[in-house]
Amino acid sequence: MKNFTRWLLASGLVFAGLTHLFWGRREFQAQVPDWTTEILPIDKDGVVVASGAVEIMLGAALVVFPKERTRIGAILAAFFVAVFPGNVEQYTKRRDGFGLDTDTKRFVRLFFQPVLVAWALWSTRR
Repeated sequence: MKNFTRWLLASGLVFAGLTHLFWGRREFQAQVPDWTTEILPIDKDGVVVASGAVEIMLGAALVVFPKERTRIGAILAAFFVAVFPGNVEQYTKRRDGFGLDTDTKRFVRLFFQPVLVAWALWSTRR
């Protein structure tokens, strides 16, 4: 079961990463906090591209490096925590994106992030 859920998570990450890079770039920009561009020397599109590349790499690493799965799972969980402020920003600034076009939908989305953290940790634990 853990292998199946880890591969499912890996597939989802690669798909999400490709979405960041290609057809969903504008949508993902709604989740990039405004303060990010003050800290990083790149614009919102650059943040989207970089996070997409990280998602692809982490998704691939979950499959390619099975002996390192616990470490990769911890890194992935930290990544999910790191991008959570983007979900909060999308909710508080009422930004639409990926069908999250109401306050209720954006609010419910906030509770999915802890599920992703738990999923990353559980599916990669020995």
